[in-house]
Amino acid sequence: MSTTYEGIPVACGSGIPAGTLKELIETTLYMPFPFSINPHEREAAAGVDSWLHTWGLNDDPATAEMIVRTRPAELAACNSPTMAADVLQLVADQIAYQFIFDDRAEEVGRRRPGRLLPMLSESIAILRDDQPPSTALGAALADLYRRVQERCTPAQAARWAWNSREYVHGLLYESVAQTQTSPVRIGLCSSIRALIAGVEPFYPLCEADAPHELDPGELHHPVMRRLGRLSADAAVWIPDLYSAVKEQREGGVINLALAHRRAYGCSLPEAVMLAIRQINGTIREFERLRAEVEPDLSAAGAAYVEGMAGWIRGCYYWSRTVPRYADTATTAAVL
Repeated sequence: MSTTYEGIPVACGSGIPAGTLKELIETTLYMPFPFSINPHEREAAAGVDSWLHTWGLNDDPATAEMIVRTRPAELAACNSPTMAADVLQLVADQIAYQFIFDDRAEEVGRRRPGRLLPMLSESIAILRDDQPPSTALGAALADLYRRVQERCTPAQAARWAWNSREYVHGLLYESVAQTQTSPVRIGLCSSIRALIAGVEPFYPLCEADAPHELDPGELHHPVMRRLGRLSADAAVWIPDLYSAVKEQREGGVINLALAHRRAYGCSLPEAVMLAIRQINGTIREFERLRAEVEPDLSAAGAAYVEGMAGWIRGCYYWSRTVPRYADTATTAAVL
């Protein structure tokens, strides 16, 4: 199990532990949640392939290869190890969809954010106004929304749609940030990252897996809302550590480690160390608040918070082995 080294060097030019970037991450990142995986992972993986084929989303060889390298069903299974098979399939399909949608949006809007407008507008029309789709991606989104409405309560489905719209809007912000000549500051990077992470749409699905819907007072309690923010941030910042090499090579901007590198003018390993320090603090705050509120939670509330913790744990264990981030294991930690 990984532990935190309190004496992490953060000043630029300081010596850091030798080895690969992957080894550096795994010896300094605080991860209190043990590995666990859903026994329905294989069925979910087969289901993802079938679902993508139904909507023509993996007809492009490059997209099919990307899905092989990202393993969406594995991410779902690591995040939700006790989730029922039907909800797990919905989560896995949505993860696959978001990977495809995100890559497509990056390709379309990297140099001209305005080119994204038709693609994003279609998604908003489906999620907000129940408009019919006009593209394959739109048809896949409409199918996800239909299945969410069938499996969730009306309130849960409404939260799913709201959070999904936030994700869509975030992709436009990311595209604008990619075209800026001035560096994107850490705070702004984190704000955009929170949107494009696409983690919050899955919280209503975690809730739907429980026998009872959360009471609104419990769901919207300030501590519960803070736990949700901490969970989503930690869950997406952890993959940022492992994807930093890939994002740096491809000219990516919205990545926590790269934001630290721009801010402090340091090497990538030093920037990763700074990002780890921020993530460790986030996870520790999550643990502290969870311990404070847990005695007063209902059974449904406790399961909901466990679902939040699952996303932190799952994103870590998935990031360690997913082929998409394999460069991290061959990049030296001292540059």
